[in-house]
Amino acid sequence: MASNSIAGIFWSYDRRMGFPKDLLSRDEEIVLDLNPHWWYLVPAGGLLLFAIIISVAIIIFLGGPISLIIAAIFLLPALINFGVAFMKWSNTNFVVTNERIISREGVAAKKGIEIPLDRVTTVFFNQSVFERMIGAGDLAIESAGEGGRQAFSDVRRPNLIQAEIYRVIEDFETNKLNRLANAATGQQSSESIPDQIGKLDVLRQQGVLTEAEFQAKKQELLDRM
Repeated sequence: MASNSIAGIFWSYDRRMGFPKDLLSRDEEIVLDLNPHWWYLVPAGGLLLFAIIISVAIIIFLGGPISLIIAAIFLLPALINFGVAFMKWSNTNFVVTNERIISREGVAAKKGIEIPLDRVTTVFFNQSVFERMIGAGDLAIESAGEGGRQAFSDVRRPNLIQAEIYRVIEDFETNKLNRLANAATGQQSSESIPDQIGKLDVLRQQGVLTEAEFQAKKQELLDRM
């Protein structure tokens, strides 16, 4: 229920799914697919608003055809600048799936980052007082491997995204444990529970399962006896 309420907050804020479905693996599902916070557009929007005010003032005070030309000189560059900023905003995606975290940006040329969930170690968020008021902030993800720490700015409600990422990671680890346990036991009803526990213990000794995962699955099997 908590997950659905979190997702609902974002869906009410952004009802499009911009990440291409054909880039997902067979069993992969999108949990969150978000554009940057609207604050990303404020600099270009503010410049456009200023240009509109100046253009209107020029037309009112100068009058005549020449005023329209001068107004266009002020307005057109700001309009183009806002259009470019909007295209970048709409083509920037922060995506969380049940397998990985993905960041993609770019209109014609694309660049992106992918972090598998099993490599995520820590998720940080940072918000100033003003950012808390508007629901924006920065997110940083530390992961094992060459990528190290990745930072993402102008993120919507980063505290909720942090909580959602940890929830997805927990589900991912649970599903991985179940798959490993099923593979170890072969789901053979003829195999005794002690034999199944023995196979799990081999996986623990090999480092495939952690001690906590081994104990949890062991207790589950013992409860069946």
